[in-house]
Amino acid sequence: MCGIVGYIGKNNIKEQLLDGLKELEYRGYDSAGFSIMQNKEIHSFKAVGKIVNLEEKAKNFKVDGYALGIAHTRWATHGKPTEINAHPHFAEFSTVVHNGIIENYQSIKQKLEKKGINFLSQTDTESIVKLFEFNLKNDTFEAFKSTLNELHGAYAVLLLTKKEPDTMFFAKMGSPLLIAKNNEEIFFASSDAPVIGKAKEVIYLEDGDYGYVKNEQIYLFRNNKQIKLSWTTLPENKEFAQKEGFRFFMEKEIYEQSHVIHDTLIGRIDENGVNFEEFDKSFFDGIKDITICACGTSYHAGMVGSYLIQRNARIKTSLEIGSEFRYKEPILDKNTLFIVISQSGETADTLEALKMAKNAGLKTLAICNVDNSSIVRLADKTILTRAGIEKGVASTKAFATQVMVLWLLANYLGNKNENDIILQVSKACEVSDKLHEQIKRLSKRYLHGHGFFFIGRDVFFPLALEGALKLKEISYLHAEGYPAGEMKHGPIALADPELYTIALLSKNLLFEKTKSNIEELSSRDSTILTISNEMIETTDDFIKINSSNHYMLEFYEMMIITQLLAMEISIRLGNDVDMPRNLAKSVTVE
Repeated sequence: MCGIVGYIGKNNIKEQLLDGLKELEYRGYDSAGFSIMQNKEIHSFKAVGKIVNLEEKAKNFKVDGYALGIAHTRWATHGKPTEINAHPHFAEFSTVVHNGIIENYQSIKQKLEKKGINFLSQTDTESIVKLFEFNLKNDTFEAFKSTLNELHGAYAVLLLTKKEPDTMFFAKMGSPLLIAKNNEEIFFASSDAPVIGKAKEVIYLEDGDYGYVKNEQIYLFRNNKQIKLSWTTLPENKEFAQKEGFRFFMEKEIYEQSHVIHDTLIGRIDENGVNFEEFDKSFFDGIKDITICACGTSYHAGMVGSYLIQRNARIKTSLEIGSEFRYKEPILDKNTLFIVISQSGETADTLEALKMAKNAGLKTLAICNVDNSSIVRLADKTILTRAGIEKGVASTKAFATQVMVLWLLANYLGNKNENDIILQVSKACEVSDKLHEQIKRLSKRYLHGHGFFFIGRDVFFPLALEGALKLKEISYLHAEGYPAGEMKHGPIALADPELYTIALLSKNLLFEKTKSNIEELSSRDSTILTISNEMIETTDDFIKINSSNHYMLEFYEMMIITQLLAMEISIRLGNDVDMPRNLAKSVTVE
């Protein structure tokens, strides 16, 4: 979730690059930088934090006339958000910017270090430019192609080198990259937004595309053969471009979950199980139990984690609501690991609970999406979720990645290897057109009741809570999540045709018991939508998930469906899905 900009032309290149980065700042704002090639010299500037810091740092830098430039705004995956880790990255005479994850960067780095090549940063990106120069014998383009052939993973790459100062090299595999043009100007970007209003035509590169620009001529290769350029007209709406064609940022972020789950796993699983570079097992010495503390969606993720940790690691785990924790005069034991979960890292209630735990001498661990945030700085250790920027107020991919991190942690602590299952989650989170169309059609039947029950058992209970919260947040309809077995202890009194029940029915976990709970509601004439692999005769509506042999694969499929259902109901009601009333993205007050 980073942003790339490239420019070739003579129209104030520094401002072109900075303006482009500002349009992409929603993709990452840990750090930013640019490199400009002019008169066979490379001029580079980098800064930590938002684009304004880079702008200030480069304010006295002047450049006029024709030049080539690359720029990047970063959301940290490998290495902390420091100036050294910021892009562009350098070798002796070349510079590169990169989006994506180079999965085999460690082996590339080790190979090059054995050849006496030194690395400065903690990033995977530096391996690209160092490998390029290592491969460079005579022909720069051949060296670039050889470098691409050695990279495993996802990448969008722009590279400049003094060995060919009038050329910009580019490549795309799994991360977005486009080329745009306007008269004698050529642009590169990772989305439409930076080039709308500046260019008229665009080529959206396909995976495996690569090439170079030299003397204002674009040479594009696909399947190792040069192809004819095929231009299309750029859209004119910048917000539409940022949304990459989706109607709302929330919709885009639901679809992104397949990709961000992959990013969350990078470097954390191998053939032996789970590994975290953030700490080693000694950090957990003396720990007898765990307390998880969070608010809202993060609390629901923490509840899933409490099931997984107790089941897989056999460690007693309790759960606390951040806004309540401090006021119950908690008894804090130094043998307790205190885990806090926050998307933003600035959630005030959770931060204050963390301070209390720190003051009591507990070991603390943060699960967070924003490096260098208040919670991350305060906690002893941190696991970053790598979800990328989340613009929709109602959290989706943050929840998905928080649950994944907790699942990894449960297996790490329990020396349990479920990697064969974990690696299937990304696929389970893919949204098919058929599924989305079914949910769109169903949504019109669930607009005008007197409330919703979301029910499930085990980990599907916190998913029910989260599904109900999503619906409340963006549709403004009353919804509650319940453990399915609790319905008969009071709530079933509300059952009638205008009470809508969303039943999460796992084939792999407590199937018969949950099925019985659904039938209890059906016999009271509640309107029921069941999400399961198996059709239930007494249900009114049914969304079928894929057959799988593990409940967590079912969990992630059901998660996607509940998110889409809430969104489609909200759209039919005419609400602002991305900015629901009365809510803010980061709750920094108690």
